[in-house]
Amino acid sequence: MKIPHNALVAVVDGERFRLMRNTGPIFEPKLEMVAEPSFRTPVPGAESRSDDRGTLTTAGSQTDLAEVAHGAEVVDWLNAMALKGEIEQLVVVADPRTLGEMRPHYHKALKDKIVAEVAKELTWESPLAIAEALAAA
Repeated sequence: MKIPHNALVAVVDGERFRLMRNTGPIFEPKLEMVAEPSFRTPVPGAESRSDDRGTLTTAGSQTDLAEVAHGAEVVDWLNAMALKGEIEQLVVVADPRTLGEMRPHYHKALKDKIVAEVAKELTWESPLAIAEALAAA
């Protein structure tokens, strides 16, 4: 896959977001960290609770809501960057579920900057491993 020189690469999942820049050639990307923002928006009802037997539980759907909220916060952050003109070209790399949750929230200004989307879980990989996976895609 072609990753334009100086393109930003957003690597996202339901918990983590890393923004990198390709400092290498188009077919041999070399990714360098730009930012790793952390978002901590509380999800309503996400606290633990007791079930009907008195056992303390955390509902899976609450975790799902937190992951969806994280993806939405990432898109808000990227939208703001695009509207300020801070993104020229962007590659979005996210696990399939997060990518699907993010797409409807892209602002037109951000959509116009996206040169590729990759539906892969790579957030916990090294920049070198991510660059290799993108080059092979």
